[in-house]
Amino acid sequence: MLNSKFGRPSLKTVLKTSTVAGLTAVMLSTGIPGQVIESFADPVKVQAPQAPSFADVVSAVSPAVVSVRVQSETQAASDNSNFSFNFGGQGFEDLPDDHPLKRFFRDFGGPQFRGGPDSDRSERNGPRRLRPTSQGSGFFISEDGYLVTNNHVIADGAAYTVVLDDGTELDAKLIGSDSRTDLAVLKVDASREFTYVNFADDTKVRVGDWVVAVGNPFGLGGSVTAGIISARGRDIGSGPYDDYIQIDAAVNRGNSGGPAFNLEGEVIGINTAIFSPSGGNVGIAFAIPASVARDVVTELMKDGKVERGWLGVQIQPVNKDIAESLGLSEAQGALVVAPQEGSPGQKAGIKEGDVITALNGDPIKDARDLARKVAAMNPNAKVDIAIWRDGKSQNLEVTLGNLASEQSASADTETSEAPAPSTEQALASLGITVAPAEDGAGLSVVEVDPDSEAAGRGLRAGEKIVSVNNQSVKTAGDIEKVIEQARNDGRSRALFQVESDRGSRFIALPINEG
Repeated sequence: MLNSKFGRPSLKTVLKTSTVAGLTAVMLSTGIPGQVIESFADPVKVQAPQAPSFADVVSAVSPAVVSVRVQSETQAASDNSNFSFNFGGQGFEDLPDDHPLKRFFRDFGGPQFRGGPDSDRSERNGPRRLRPTSQGSGFFISEDGYLVTNNHVIADGAAYTVVLDDGTELDAKLIGSDSRTDLAVLKVDASREFTYVNFADDTKVRVGDWVVAVGNPFGLGGSVTAGIISARGRDIGSGPYDDYIQIDAAVNRGNSGGPAFNLEGEVIGINTAIFSPSGGNVGIAFAIPASVARDVVTELMKDGKVERGWLGVQIQPVNKDIAESLGLSEAQGALVVAPQEGSPGQKAGIKEGDVITALNGDPIKDARDLARKVAAMNPNAKVDIAIWRDGKSQNLEVTLGNLASEQSASADTETSEAPAPSTEQALASLGITVAPAEDGAGLSVVEVDPDSEAAGRGLRAGEKIVSVNNQSVKTAGDIEKVIEQARNDGRSRALFQVESDRGSRFIALPINEG
């Protein structure tokens, strides 16, 4: 509406507003713009639950964690070691002493040409020198400088350097190592007190608990990752004492020997291995439990070595089929494949096919359980071993030996060519064809039906069946006789002892058919 007097919009003109991208524009209804005013919405803010932080743990334990650098001795090559000389079929050493070429190279050649046949060969080959060969992680366990790392980190080393959290480099010496548990102890001598950490009680560790790994991945220095405990009691085939804690915190090359902490700053395990198709972290890492490390480290600090009880028997787990074949009510214990010649076990009367069910009254869960329990005992200790033999239990007293002083027994066994076809006999119910072994001990497996249970259990042509249900067999008739007896006893499986170039083992085969 126009004011007739002034000819311009009335002050009563209605205001209109529009909002574009958060900017509010105030405009007059006539189209003449008014004042522009900025207006913003409040930023997004979510009231999230308080997430756990690892900062306090990391700041407390980091000074106790170190990088470990290892140097090894190498032979330095002489300057001219890549050159060889031959003069008309003669080498340099074959030339006469007054030969002009020999005088020339003696005067102007490298050190390998100087001197006669009695010259120092170590000089000609160059001096021995140290060069970096590996690096890993470690951590202090005492204020006077004892620290723990992996044996595979320091193996074959001649000199060791630890790098502290603040960058300080200190020389260290090797106190002792144990290859069976992959642990080693180093010692730093310095006029200072070191921040150190304690081992946790890993029996209280649960799957799903938080874990913080600190170490030296790829030589980058102190790095921290976090995750949870994924599993316990992992066997990764690295040795008889495998009992690893599995974690999913990122662990890579260089983390070996570094600690895995709980939220109280205690070491629950020592990072040792990873499962990785690519060589990098895929979220599956394995740590030596604190309980294992504590005992081994204590002995290494005391004596520089670890002595273990030694029984001297080759063992394997008892599965459900083997237990049924032997008349055991439960699939537990350790099946003796073979006692080592002259071992404490053999001297006490342990035989192949026995199942060790208890040690000093403590039940044996499996083969690994027996290995760990025997190793935890002192050499020369007298122990009571319960065995299952011929369908009944009996006890033997054994004086353990010293594993540290024993050489590992060879598992090699001789194999022979398959006998002539005329001697072959088929055991149709088992899906195998056997023939008397050339050495007269056992039966050679000539053929195995690929669809049979025997093939599925790993029996292969060329292997040898030594016994069935702990009874020696030399003919197919012997096997059939033992199987028939087992059927009469109400058993559905028979236990076959098999030898191959990989050693001896037991497999349980069904005997209900045929």
